[in-house]
Amino acid sequence: MGEGMKEGINPDEIAAYLQAHPEFFELYSDLMANLYIPHPHGGRAIPISERQVITLRDKNKLLEAKLSELIRFGEQNDAISEKLHRLTVALVGAPDIPAAIHATRYHLVEDFAVPHVELRLWAPVAPPEGSTPSGDFSPVSEEARVFADSLTQPYISARAMFDSAAWFGADGERLHSFAYIPLRGRQAFGLLTLASEDPQRFYPEMGTLYLKRLGDAVSAALGRSLAG
Repeated sequence: MGEGMKEGINPDEIAAYLQAHPEFFELYSDLMANLYIPHPHGGRAIPISERQVITLRDKNKLLEAKLSELIRFGEQNDAISEKLHRLTVALVGAPDIPAAIHATRYHLVEDFAVPHVELRLWAPVAPPEGSTPSGDFSPVSEEARVFADSLTQPYISARAMFDSAAWFGADGERLHSFAYIPLRGRQAFGLLTLASEDPQRFYPEMGTLYLKRLGDAVSAALGRSLAG
């Protein structure tokens, strides 16, 4: 029971009555004009009309903040879409696997500012003729291959999965966020891994739509190069 309320008077019943009888405010307009209630942010008592104005101002501030947030997200998404478009165009123009790999690495590092990018590819993709199976074609564990093949969406982790920490050399010990993007046709033939020292660069709650599109574009480019 609210402070100062007489026993037997239920505040909820009063609120329900006022909602059911809006004419009350017309019949007792003088009461409403002279009714003072506590200021919502503390201090002196104010007329109920002033309280309503303050409430509306507070709601407007919340709506303005939400609108600003939506605009900021929209601008960020536009920027990401433009970067992904540039990468996709570069992949379309790549004549072979080395060129597609170079375009992927270049745009992720220079355009997306991803600090660490590693790519591993395995059969049916083969190293370019005359090259040795190193770097992007270095052997990976069977666990890593099974992990890649199990992914239907990019996977975000705060730790390196399986043997992937070693792919980053001495930097592997300093990395605290990872995004694993499967590269696949009918089955996975590679794993694109993005990493950062910043724990919040890739985090479990982040959206993976653009990472998924990135994987689709790279997969298509490598698959097309292979078919050619």
